[in-house]
Amino acid sequence: MGLELKIVSPAKVEYQGMVEKVIVPGISGQFEILQDHAPIISSLSNGEVVYQDSDGEHVLNVIRGFVEVRKNNVDICVEV
Repeated sequence: MGLELKIVSPAKVEYQGMVEKVIVPGISGQFEILQDHAPIISSLSNGEVVYQDSDGEHVLNVIRGFVEVRKNNVDICVEV
């Protein structure tokens, strides 16, 4: 597992842990985040955040939010 993922909503921390990949619904389309991804900040639109950890693939439906990727840390702030 190569990415430290943290997903927060206004109500709670939805997920925090190590993952292999994350797929997010960017404003310009869906994109995948893998280990050593370039730094990026992007708005998110209505859709699914999909992440894969040691337990398998998980899906979180989101309304909107943003993602920041830096040095194998992925921080996602969303409304669910």
